[in-house]
Amino acid sequence: MHQQKRQPELVEGNLSVFVSPTELIFYADDQSTHKQVLTLYNPYEFALKFKVLCTTPNKYVVVDAAGAVKPQCCVDIVIRHRDVRSCHYGVIDKFRLQVSEQSQRKALGRKEVVATLLPSAKEQQKEEEEKRIKEHLTESLFFEQSFQPENRAVSSEPSLLTVFLGVVCIAALMLPTMGDVESLVPLYLHLSVNQKLVAAYILGLITMAILRT
Repeated sequence: MHQQKRQPELVEGNLSVFVSPTELIFYADDQSTHKQVLTLYNPYEFALKFKVLCTTPNKYVVVDAAGAVKPQCCVDIVIRHRDVRSCHYGVIDKFRLQVSEQSQRKALGRKEVVATLLPSAKEQQKEEEEKRIKEHLTESLFFEQSFQPENRAVSSEPSLLTVFLGVVCIAALMLPTMGDVESLVPLYLHLSVNQKLVAAYILGLITMAILRT
């Protein structure tokens, strides 16, 4: 007598859940980011049903918070941020996706996705750029100082690159600040306070490097 092949019993909580992306970033000043899409993948040979939970459901609207995914298919889950007040800046919320077989209630797998609201995409990019500049300059000075002792007997003068960077930083500090209406310098040469702080920080590192030569 032919016996039907049975699917092996799945253990609760052990099933891998595949979701992309695993982090959602909303920007208050960019309305296009207030709607994000989570994609849930089902690479298995059986159908899955899913449910989306959130630590702060009053701040979000989840379209189709529960549903099913066919075998070897995917489904998009739309998440809208509906409360972009400044008091929520930097707060990390969490979404949990639970999946199970359609014929069972127990959750076979879970996946958490973090969500963060930031004030501005431009400010975030500027901070990251300034951080990269500081890290790059620190590394450059570190390597320059590491190899310099061998050359001190030949020459103790600072390198042309160090002098050039120092001149650029001094020129940047002498340029007018944004908002200075009385200046005769063109507006595109007006620097922000953050840019001048970076220039002052770089000039300080260069000064320390020159004094050590």
